[in-house]
Amino acid sequence: MRYDFDEVIDRRGTYAENVEGFRQYMFPGKDMKFPVPDDELIRMWVADMEFAVAPEICDAIRKRTDHRIFGYTGVFGDGYHDVFAGWCRDRYGWRFPKEELVFSQGVVPALYGLVEEIMKAEGYSGERAGGGRGLFLTPAYGPFGRAFRYSGHGYVTSAMTERNGMFTVDLEDLAAKAADPEVKILIWCNPHNPTGRVWSGEEAQSVAKIVRDNDLWIISDEIHCDLLRCGEHHTPMGKVMPEYEKLITCMAASKTFNLAGLMFSNIIIRDEALRRAFVRNDKTGGMVNPISLAANMAAYEHGGPWLEELRAYLDENFRFAVDFINENIPGASCGVPQATYLLWVDMRGCDMDTEDLSGFFAEKAGVLVEGGNRLFIGNAEGFVRINLAMPRTLVKEGLERMAEAAGRYRR
Repeated sequence: MRYDFDEVIDRRGTYAENVEGFRQYMFPGKDMKFPVPDDELIRMWVADMEFAVAPEICDAIRKRTDHRIFGYTGVFGDGYHDVFAGWCRDRYGWRFPKEELVFSQGVVPALYGLVEEIMKAEGYSGERAGGGRGLFLTPAYGPFGRAFRYSGHGYVTSAMTERNGMFTVDLEDLAAKAADPEVKILIWCNPHNPTGRVWSGEEAQSVAKIVRDNDLWIISDEIHCDLLRCGEHHTPMGKVMPEYEKLITCMAASKTFNLAGLMFSNIIIRDEALRRAFVRNDKTGGMVNPISLAANMAAYEHGGPWLEELRAYLDENFRFAVDFINENIPGASCGVPQATYLLWVDMRGCDMDTEDLSGFFAEKAGVLVEGGNRLFIGNAEGFVRINLAMPRTLVKEGLERMAEAAGRYRR
C-alpha cells in the first residue's frame, strides 16, 4: 500500500476534542474515574479518524501557508466547483449547476439554518413561528432533532424496521407521518448514521414518491457517501429526484478525508429563493477559511487513491471487529455496515445494564464509545456506536478491553 494506515499518531497537545475535550462533551459535570490515565484511553467515540490526512492534502496546505497572507477569502470563479462537481460526476453520475452550490462551516450548522429558513418560507413566522414539524427516520443522529428545536419547531419520527442487523424503511409508517399537514421537511440520511445503511435506488425512489405526494422539502444528508464498503454504490437523492425543486443536498470532505476541524461543507440548494435566504443569513458573511478551501480542493482533485486504500483498510477493520464482537461478547450482535467507519452494535442481549453504556465502557474498560441513548434519537437504547477509523492495533486493544469488561461485569 502507498499510504500507512497502521501508524499510531500522538494527538496530545493539539486541542483535539477527541483527546482534550471528551470529558466536557461526554461526561459534563462528572468526575469520572477510569482504569487507565486519560491519554491511555482507547478513543472510539467521536466521528473523526486516527489516520494521518493524505499527504497530497498536507502538501496543498503547506503551499497555501507558504503564501503567508490569509486575508478574507471566498469561493470565487469556477475552480472549486469544477473540482467538486467532477468528483460527484465521476463517482456518482450526478451533475448540478454551479449556481446551486453554496457553503457552510458544517452540515449541522447548515441544518439549523435550512430548517429555520424553510419554516419561514412555509409561513411559520410571527404568531405561527412555533408551528411546523420535521420528519426523519430513527435511530437518528441527535442534531437532526436539535435543528428543529433550535428554531422552535417540533418533529416526528418513523422507526426503521430491523431484521438480523439489517435496517429498512417502514414505508407505510413514513407515508402516514409525511401526510400530516404540519410536517414540512424530511431529513434523509444516506448513508445512514448510525446504522451504516446505503439506501438502494428502489428504496430512494419510494421515499421520493412520499416526498412528492406530500410536497415536502427534503434535506439529504450525504456526508458519509464517499465512505462505502468496497463494491457498494451511493445514489444521491439529487439523481433520484432530478427535477424536484425542494431538494437540498449536503456533502463534505470532512468525514471522507479527516478534515472536520477545517469547517467546510458543500450545500447544494435548488430553490433560488431558499438559496438566497441561506446565503443572506450566513453568519460568516460568505467568507471561508483559506486553508480549508485549499485542503478541500486538493482532496477532491488528488485524494482518490488515498480514499481507495482507506476503504480497503476499513473493510478489514470491520471484518475483524464484527467477528471479534460476535465471538467474544456473548449477546452482542452486529454486522458489517455498507458504509461509514462507524459500527452500530446491539448490546441488548448482553447480561449487563445498558442504560449508560458510554459510562460503563469508559469506567470499566478504559474505552470511549457513543452510547445509543445519549447521542441518538429513537430506538437506540442498548446500542453503542464504535468508531473503527484507527490503526488495527488500537481497534484490537479497544475491543479486547470491552469484551473483558462485559464479561467481568455481567449482572
